[in-house]
Amino acid sequence: MLDPVVLFECAAMNAVALAEQVRPEQRHAPTPCAEWDVDALLDHMADGTGYLLSALRCERVAGPTYRDAVAECVAALRQPGALDGRCASPAGFEWSIGEATAGTAMDQLVHTWDLAVAIGADRRLDQELVETCVEMFVPQMPDIGRAAGFVGTEILVPGDASAQDRLLGVMGRRP
Repeated sequence: MLDPVVLFECAAMNAVALAEQVRPEQRHAPTPCAEWDVDALLDHMADGTGYLLSALRCERVAGPTYRDAVAECVAALRQPGALDGRCASPAGFEWSIGEATAGTAMDQLVHTWDLAVAIGADRRLDQELVETCVEMFVPQMPDIGRAAGFVGTEILVPGDASAQDRLLGVMGRRP
């Protein structure tokens, strides 16, 4: 299993790479997240770094880009003892900053797929990241997210579905 900071850094940098491919005419395209167009999705994804920096009690000072925000967040997460603190989850329970980091990585990963769908890019996600998120968070975390109102209804996939399709299905996506 990957270290939470490595998991977050890899997922977020993959998201950044895809975000940097968005063309101006795609910014208002719909996404699988019914309430968000591409711009709103990108804002949400970049805000994941703000959530973690806030949990670490750090002020965001990075430049204006998503890439800058991820780099600043990763540097803060790598500080000794950073993952040991506690913070509130978006679902309202308390968890460690290490758990929050891994949870934010899963959010980045799933939303990377959403962005790929919206802009017509390759939908394949990093297999190691997907498998780590499935191992860490399925089935309990999607159920908690559903109860909190920010994860959609589970989409059933065949029993022999790939890890990516299983993750997307439990997170309310139609793979």
